[in-house]
Amino acid sequence: MRQILILAVAVLAAGTYFARYADKAVVETSAPQAAAVQVSEQLMQSSAGQHKMELTSGRDGHFRVDARVDGRHIGFMVDSGASLVILRETDAAQVGLHPMPRDYTAVVSTANGRIKAAPAKLERIEVGDITVFDVPALVLPDEALSTNLLGVAFLSRLRRYEYANGRMLLEQ
Repeated sequence: MRQILILAVAVLAAGTYFARYADKAVVETSAPQAAAVQVSEQLMQSSAGQHKMELTSGRDGHFRVDARVDGRHIGFMVDSGASLVILRETDAAQVGLHPMPRDYTAVVSTANGRIKAAPAKLERIEVGDITVFDVPALVLPDEALSTNLLGVAFLSRLRRYEYANGRMLLEQ
């Protein structure tokens, strides 16, 4: 019985060693091919209509963009801390959103405290050549917010967004 147990452990150890060796050999022989495939995929992506936009932060460190919301120009501050797109009432009215007092059913926490907001959906937001459709948003009273916020509801629909060295890259 003891000999069978020792033989089983030896077979298991040998199998593990050979499996690692085989994986290493496959990775080493296929690495140049994988690199070639990766480069060609990158070329295909960039030539297949990849949309990028680079933003530079202002003196205050914030990123501001002029977006088109349902065809109307609206100014935004990009805010990865805001979960939704937030519009001030006057800007919401420009794109045809006129919430009634009964529509203010959401409660949000702001730097100025808790405030009621009206849920909305924006058909299209365009920033440069980047377009996102059916974006959830909130409308807040003008006095609750000094600027519109382009939040994660927009950013999460991009392929990626990243911040480094005072610049933000948006890529769709």
